Amino acid sequence: MTTDRIGRGAIPALKETTVDGARLRYAEAGTGDPVVLLHGWPESHRAWQHQIGPLSSRRRVLAPDWLGWGESARDTALSCDYDSEVDRIARMFDALGVDRVDLACHDYGGFLGLGFVQRHPDRVRRLAILNSRAHRTFTPPYRLLFGAFTVGSRHRPTRRLLATPPVYLVHRIGLARYLRNGSFDREKLARYLDVLRTPGGRRWYTHFWAGYEVRIRPELGARLPEITCPTTIVWGTHDPAIPLRTAEELAARIPAAELIRVDADHFLMEERPDEVTAALLRWLDRPAPN
Repeated sequence: MTTDRIGRGAIPALKETTVDGARLRYAEAGTGDPVVLLHGWPESHRAWQHQIGPLSSRRRVLAPDWLGWGESARDTALSCDYDSEVDRIARMFDALGVDRVDLACHDYGGFLGLGFVQRHPDRVRRLAILNSRAHRTFTPPYRLLFGAFTVGSRHRPTRRLLATPPVYLVHRIGLARYLRNGSFDREKLARYLDVLRTPGGRRWYTHFWAGYEVRIRPELGARLPEITCPTTIVWGTHDPAIPLRTAEELAARIPAAELIRVDADHFLMEERPDEVTAALLRWLDRPAPN
């Protein structure tokens, strides 16, 4: 069942389904061919708050909380390694009752989405990637930071440290630049970091990082020329964690890809919502094979 479109900035009541035995919550609006919006770290469907309404005027929009984030289940029995997460997208599509979609994905969602379109090209009609490490990795300071999270989560003494209450405050301070630039307000940032406010949430968080890898994945880069669906790269050019070079490589190596630069930081959908919405509406206008 689909729902009517909603107003700009509004978020419909969440629905739920089951993926890999765990509860997955998602926002849905509009009718027609499906568009799936995959968020990144540490966000939820709310990352797309300003885009869901306008896109729902043309499509059936589905914005899930990826398992472990937002209001979806945090099940430490589920593996968070890259291959498991990418394969989980296909099972999510099945649970949502969609076959072939327009797929827009940001940050961690783009990292997974790139692997998915390479494995399942028949299931992606159009692809949009927004400020994602994609086939590469982070700038050196962020590579060291996230690498410390992964290494720390794999060893018992440091894993216990990462699961203590102060980790919430550390992240709140670390993301303060996005309060200053207007990407988030305090309430929204608190929602994103709610996972770190309970013992169970922190246990899942260390589980996530234990399965994550910051290394470059050369196999993803090698297969970029195989992506034949209409692809748009939308990029905030002031991202301190992911260089513009990544976007330029994606645009150069994916056939017929276009690059749209936005005067924004990493969380561009929230910092520059009108520009990102316009870019995605233009993306949906790109002709795609039936």
